[in-house]
Amino acid sequence: MINLQSLPSPEEVALAKISSQELSAIVAFAGESQQLQVMGNDGKNHQVQIPSSALKLLIEVLTQLGQGNSVNIIPIQAELTTQEAADMLNMSRPTFIKLLDNNELPYVRKGNRRKVAFVEVIKYKNALDTKRLEALDELSALDQELGMGY
Repeated sequence: MINLQSLPSPEEVALAKISSQELSAIVAFAGESQQLQVMGNDGKNHQVQIPSSALKLLIEVLTQLGQGNSVNIIPIQAELTTQEAADMLNMSRPTFIKLLDNNELPYVRKGNRRKVAFVEVIKYKNALDTKRLEALDELSALDQELGMGY
């Protein structure tokens, strides 16, 4: 797992913004890979073949950094600690532990620690977001019915 916890400096933000714009303008995503030329520390140019999916990810990382955000990259197969999962769901760890105790999310025990699959946390988050949007739609419809003007 790659974890860049600190926020980018103003210089990094500016450079990332320019880099993401320039890469987006020249990268062709039609195809499985793209060949790039990179200047190494030795001052020589090197040809590098990069999968298109990796370039898309690089552009997204640069875009986020260009907006002043920190970036975390988590492999799909990753197992998260209860704190990491709680942070992803924007809830406290004790609240997340209650979800596990109520069997709302599957987990495994590794020693005395619980681990939760990243994909399960994402599934739960997507389901939660869907429920929230449905509730918001219902409230909005009710407001319209009652003529509250919202």
